[in-house]
Amino acid sequence: MWGVGLKKDFLAPVLVLSLICLVVSGALAVTNGFTQPVIAESAGQRADGVRNEIIPGADGFVLLEIEGLPTSVIEVYKAKNGDGFVFTVVSGGYGGGLKIVVGLDNDGNVIRSKVLEHSETKGLGSKIEDATFSSRFDGLGPEWRGDVDVISGATISSNAYAKAVGDALEAFGVLVS
Repeated sequence: MWGVGLKKDFLAPVLVLSLICLVVSGALAVTNGFTQPVIAESAGQRADGVRNEIIPGADGFVLLEIEGLPTSVIEVYKAKNGDGFVFTVVSGGYGGGLKIVVGLDNDGNVIRSKVLEHSETKGLGSKIEDATFSSRFDGLGPEWRGDVDVISGATISSNAYAKAVGDALEAFGVLVS
């Protein structure tokens, strides 16, 4: 039933397409190998810039290794000149993970906070990037318990941001204990 011509007509395109997929996959892997370090360096520079924005008087930062932090806190930096601490926190938003940077002074009060990365809905959840929203957290201290005026239509994003700030405050408590 299957003649030699029919097998050839069926198998040849499959083999050609498989070979094309293999070559393209290899090319993507090589390209990723070259671009990954550049992307990582760029992300690191952006994070450094945001840390300097959060605590403008800092003369650099030292990464701290601390046990017992909330799992959402992925990095803690101390300003070299002692001006405060910067916490990088990941929280679950509506569109996925939010990466937020929270700066605290030596008393545990929020100096400033800012979104580093997010995948929230444009026009709604993305309003968490606005300074009018993030400034609501400025000055809050360790006694704050998570209540904040949310952005209308972006309750999940707002609450995720508030949770990230709360987790940074909790991490500060671990840091000073």
